[in-house]
Amino acid sequence: MGGNPEQTFDEVVLGRRSIRGYLDKPVPRELIEEVVSLAMRSPSSMNTQPWHFHVITGEPLDKIRKGNTENILAGVPDSREFRRGHAFEGVHRERQIGCAVQLFSAMGIERDDKEKRQDWVLRGFRQFDAPVCVIVTYDKELADSDDSAFDCGAATTALVNAAWSRGLGCVINSQGIMQSPVVREHAGIPDDQVIMKAVALGWPDPDFPANAVYITRKPLEEAVRFVGFED
Repeated sequence: MGGNPEQTFDEVVLGRRSIRGYLDKPVPRELIEEVVSLAMRSPSSMNTQPWHFHVITGEPLDKIRKGNTENILAGVPDSREFRRGHAFEGVHRERQIGCAVQLFSAMGIERDDKEKRQDWVLRGFRQFDAPVCVIVTYDKELADSDDSAFDCGAATTALVNAAWSRGLGCVINSQGIMQSPVVREHAGIPDDQVIMKAVALGWPDPDFPANAVYITRKPLEEAVRFVGFED
């Protein structure tokens, strides 16, 4: 999985996948700095560069895991700051279910196995037990502009691709920031920033079954329209 800095851009993009199982192995700060520096080369609207990356490991990350898990088990309501929108319907719901089916099949989680299904959900709140978590935020003064979220999404995509090119795996997720007061406290995130997403990051565990899952993508003809081209 990844690890070859000589990979072409196509090889990185086509080879990358979301990693949900990690080795218990620290990631050097210098390598993370390299990856984030590449991500920050992403374009942004009128060069606003609204993003911030809070890179967390060790005791602070353990406290976030603990607080997230305790709150969800206690039924504390979702307090994420980046709006979710309504529940998925139609083809979007079908794709969501399709992804879950692939992952549960790989992990051997049966439909009626409530214990394993709950454990899988809690893994998300624990940042998939990755050694590093990157919390992506943006400046609150730009919160009324959709460009800011768009720009942060571009930078986050660049981050996971840069990480993959260095042999690191990531999974972008929302579970890690659903209890935003917990995250804000232990990560020391300033009040003038909006918490947007979390990215679990670390060395992929080659023996973790879900890491082999390659989620299918819809075909080109469903996503692209060519206008003004000759047949």
